[in-house]
Amino acid sequence: MSTETDAVHTRAGAARWGIYRGTAAKASAPAGPWPPAPPWRRFTGQGSATRPADDGGEADRHVGNMPGTLRIPDPREVEMVNAAISLRRPLLVTGDPGAGKSTLSYVIARELGLGPVLRWPVTSRTRLRDGLYDYDAIGRVQATAAGDRDADGETDIGKYIHLGALGTALLPYDLPRVLLIDELDKGDIDLPNDLLNVFEEGEYDIPELARISGSRPEVLVRTADHGCTAAVTEGVVRCREFPVVIVTSNGEREFPPAFLRRCLRLHVAPPDFRRLGQMVAAHFGTPEGIELKGLIERFLDHSRQVGGLASDQLLNAVHLALQLATSGSYQPDQARDELLEAIWHPLSPES
Repeated sequence: MSTETDAVHTRAGAARWGIYRGTAAKASAPAGPWPPAPPWRRFTGQGSATRPADDGGEADRHVGNMPGTLRIPDPREVEMVNAAISLRRPLLVTGDPGAGKSTLSYVIARELGLGPVLRWPVTSRTRLRDGLYDYDAIGRVQATAAGDRDADGETDIGKYIHLGALGTALLPYDLPRVLLIDELDKGDIDLPNDLLNVFEEGEYDIPELARISGSRPEVLVRTADHGCTAAVTEGVVRCREFPVVIVTSNGEREFPPAFLRRCLRLHVAPPDFRRLGQMVAAHFGTPEGIELKGLIERFLDHSRQVGGLASDQLLNAVHLALQLATSGSYQPDQARDELLEAIWHPLSPES
């Protein structure tokens, strides 16, 4: 790790143990050596799955990537992420909307060199199988009717099975993937309990492949990574390294005790002045032509008045302020401030 990164880490007073530092420094190679798993969290997935080498700039979009800027880590965050990695347990991250809960997954993936984040956004209609895999039975029947068959006279079933984010994360990678299960509290009331067996066993079945395992023991299926495939043997997907699972919740409802005791918990507080300034620097460097200190103070004041704002709303305001400052058109201070505050919509409709 670079001297600059170590210096930032020391100033933050973060824990010195573990593989994660929380600076969001971009890794040139996967971090190592990876900490050993407890004996009861060791898994036996066979074969080898390949992760994409590049995330297409996804982490830069979420975290920022201005040269010379490093994220100042929160000591509690660093401790809990390292504990979750060491114990091979999901990390349940709670906090207000827009506090940066989801961003944590991209920080981890970029810093530890674990490839693209596998994101599973949860809605009220989400079920466990949505995260594991999808089987396009109708598409396969249509292909069969159209004469799309292989050398054995059958359609290639692997073309019609698409692993979801959770299903892809449980493939047998040499190093874990980062899985973001976003806003689990919006999902079906049974979804947290449905996840328990998958989290405990690190595996799941694909019955459509298990039924044909006698004649086709290995099938190539599509994964959640664009353009990637993976081999599934005898209809079972089993991990080799349990993924780094970040589960976010806005606190809209409580989770079952059985689910909570299998997770570590981290609460993310709303960002203060320093963290907001750091976030702006990561995306914009040192913005010229605007009074950034005053803008952040107005943002925080407005946030207090309306019961909370999302941090990305500040980024919107900075971008718009820079556009106004460099446009060459006259904009009275009052009109400009009203325009900026017009995009700061409260998080709660009651506000």
